Amino acid sequence: MDLDKLTLRELQTESARALSIMQATNNNLSKFNKQAHHDSQKWYRAVIEWYVDEYGDLPSRCGPGQDVKLIMKE
Repeated sequence: MDLDKLTLRELQTESARALSIMQATNNNLSKFNKQAHHDSQKWYRAVIEWYVDEYGDLPSRCGPGQDVKLIMKE
């Protein structure tokens, strides 16, 4: 899966879906900081990569992230 093909907005929404199914603990969230080093786009990618490793595809396509309803204002 080539995450470089996703737009910034797609990275944000996919990572939001993945994060919404994760238990929000400091340990869970901080593990992505090591890969990102103050770069939000790398952080989004790290979250998505974790999800893909766990469930096999993007959060919008499979697993519990697929059922997450995001509310977005345009």
